[in-house]
Amino acid sequence: MSSSLIGKTVTPFLKEHIPSLYAPVGKSSNEQTAREKNPNTKYCYRHRPDSKCRRAADEAKMVMIQRELDKLTPPDQQAITHVWSLFSAAPARHRELMLQGVLAQLCFPQLSLVSREVSEALKIDFIAALPVEIAQKILCYLDTVSLTKAAQVSQRWRLLADDDAVWVRMCEQHVNRKCTKCGWGLPLLERKKLRNYTRARQLAKDSNSSGRIQELPDSSRPDTNGSSLGKRSSDLLDAVADGKRRRLENQEAVTRSWKAVYRDRWQVGYNWKYGRCSLKTFKGHTNGVTCLQMDDNILATGSYDATIKIWNIETGEEIRTLRGHTRGIRALQFDDSKLISGSLDNTIKIWNWHTGECISTLQGHTDGVISVHFDGHLLSSGSADMSVKIFDFNSRGAFCLKGHDDWVNCTRLDINSRTVMSASDDTTLKLWDLDTKQAIRTFEGHVGHVQQILLLPPEYEPDDELLIGSANGSGGDNTDTLSVASSSGDGTSALSFRHPERPHSSSPSRDSDGDVRSLYGPSFTSDPRRPLPPRYFLSGALDSTIRLWDSATGRCLKTMFGHLEGIWSLAGDTIRFISGANDGMVKCWEPRSGKCDATFVGHRGPVTCVGLSDSRMASGSEDGEVRIYSFRDIGSANGLCVLDTPTPGHG
Repeated sequence: MSSSLIGKTVTPFLKEHIPSLYAPVGKSSNEQTAREKNPNTKYCYRHRPDSKCRRAADEAKMVMIQRELDKLTPPDQQAITHVWSLFSAAPARHRELMLQGVLAQLCFPQLSLVSREVSEALKIDFIAALPVEIAQKILCYLDTVSLTKAAQVSQRWRLLADDDAVWVRMCEQHVNRKCTKCGWGLPLLERKKLRNYTRARQLAKDSNSSGRIQELPDSSRPDTNGSSLGKRSSDLLDAVADGKRRRLENQEAVTRSWKAVYRDRWQVGYNWKYGRCSLKTFKGHTNGVTCLQMDDNILATGSYDATIKIWNIETGEEIRTLRGHTRGIRALQFDDSKLISGSLDNTIKIWNWHTGECISTLQGHTDGVISVHFDGHLLSSGSADMSVKIFDFNSRGAFCLKGHDDWVNCTRLDINSRTVMSASDDTTLKLWDLDTKQAIRTFEGHVGHVQQILLLPPEYEPDDELLIGSANGSGGDNTDTLSVASSSGDGTSALSFRHPERPHSSSPSRDSDGDVRSLYGPSFTSDPRRPLPPRYFLSGALDSTIRLWDSATGRCLKTMFGHLEGIWSLAGDTIRFISGANDGMVKCWEPRSGKCDATFVGHRGPVTCVGLSDSRMASGSEDGEVRIYSFRDIGSANGLCVLDTPTPGHG
């Protein structure tokens, strides 16, 4: 094309349309339009078809086009450039007309090329295009697998997908609870560390805005040498407040992202789900093990040999042995400063387990002490003398609750509601009011000696099917369930019998607070600020069943079967609970549905006690051994587990 022809055709076209494209205000005829429409509008071209699409150029594509253009002769290069200039300067309606004409002349190979190029060009990286806050909000709706795949798309996606703002929501949704969407629940791991996380995050808000947490070292666990714990905790918090990485007792506080926190807990949760664990066996008692408790890295065990042993779980070493009882130990509980034990010698002893010193001996029962449980300043004990005793450490007073007709095997205090629950060989459970010293309700349904009570956390809610079934009386697990509710204070009691053919008015979990409060008696209705007792709890008995109860209505919501012989012990948290029985097995259960997830075998005698933490499970037996199953450091994974769930490749 000659220069004169270019001047007559191309130049007028560009002169006409380029000002409206690049400088609408610069042309007098466009001043009115420019005032009506902002030329710098941020609206997407999808919402304004007349505007030009300002997509970022693909560097690799432009390099390839330039390389091919350089292969042509200068006249051909000029002609192609003029075509591009005409198309670039044309308004939207002209562009569409040009494209329609070009497409009408294409052959099939060229149409295939256009199809491939258009398919790629229509892909929009919306995560990169949107503001960071909106992009993170979208990523928060993804599940874990999708989120990790999104991090592999590009560097921009990885930066957003790995951000703490996204993973902190994932942790809130899954850690220490079952997700209502996917059914996964992840452990808290070290609870002492988590308490420090909460305090550290609060301090971090005052000193910096990074939003990250300080992973506290293992040295924050109880000191087995009896040194002061208060100073150590204070030093740790000072380190967090300073916002620095500093060495503390030859350990470093490590700043971790929420994704790393979630990853650690996901791995432990995966091991729990598929039964992958390592096993340690603790031997040292000369008779059967009757009770145990785990806390962080410390294990305490009691035995018929009248001794209490303190163990280091990590090393498997026996730290010390507490001696002082004259007969077998049946119950124990400890915290950071003290250990309380109950024995068949009719006494309760309070120990400094760090030094092995017996601080005090409590007497009052006329027969062996079978159960002890302390909460705050109160201590409850159950005895073979058929009574429950409550000791107050503040007032140094005590009183007795009588109502059972046989041994009291278990007591569980709830200091907030000022109530205590008890289980007895008379096959009943009782809920007591510590203010009135009267039984609020008696739960009947077991046909064997009731050995254990497990209070479920406030956030626990059973499956809707259980609530509907119990409300309609159609569930096979709660037929002919009997409960006895005490009256206001005259000592008489009213019998409440719920037959399956007599439906209840509504689901108990849907009742208002006032309706539920009235079910616990006048002591709770007269004081609206008084916290209610734990709503749901589990009981295990020698009739080989585990029962789920509603403490407000007295109904048994579900009966769980699986053990071949009587159940001696229960332990649990918000995600699972475990049971030990006379058949030598430990079973792991899902608390909402009541489904047995796994069975652990290996003991040569009845399993008399079990313990549970976020990443460990312990069982003690009359064979004198304590077995610790670790789901965090699985090693060779030598735990003997029979899964009742699908294998990883089929689930």
